[in-house]
Amino acid sequence: MKNIQSDSSIVVGFDPGRLKCGLAVMTASRQLISHEVVSSEEALTRLQSLHRQYDFNLLVMGDQTTSKTWKKQITSVLPDTVKVVLIDERYSSLEARDRYWELYPPTGLTKLIPKGMRQPPRPVDDIVAIVLIERYLNCLSPSA
Repeated sequence: MKNIQSDSSIVVGFDPGRLKCGLAVMTASRQLISHEVVSSEEALTRLQSLHRQYDFNLLVMGDQTTSKTWKKQITSVLPDTVKVVLIDERYSSLEARDRYWELYPPTGLTKLIPKGMRQPPRPVDDIVAIVLIERYLNCLSPSA
């Protein structure tokens, strides 16, 4: 593990999709550990791998489109100790697009493009997963 405080519990964020899914691993104290976009076919295997690596007990996922199907599949492959929480994911893609540029500031000519017109050069499903974790944590402590 990457220098994680031993008293911090791990939260996994999952942005489900038909073709690709976003995954993020973060501590409850908001230390981002990892994030990635995987194909939908790989998602369950990758979640199992993340569970072996981090032994998390909480998975936060978006509540739209395919969430019920994904929740059933996830609960069938992860231990019963993992709680799956559905979070309102409305506008999370727009928020993730803006967050992308905070995590990866524009360089070169991209700096000249107005913020609202910039398009990330890659899918941002993993950043959506980060946003979902943060929304969950904000519900726990609204002043954060």
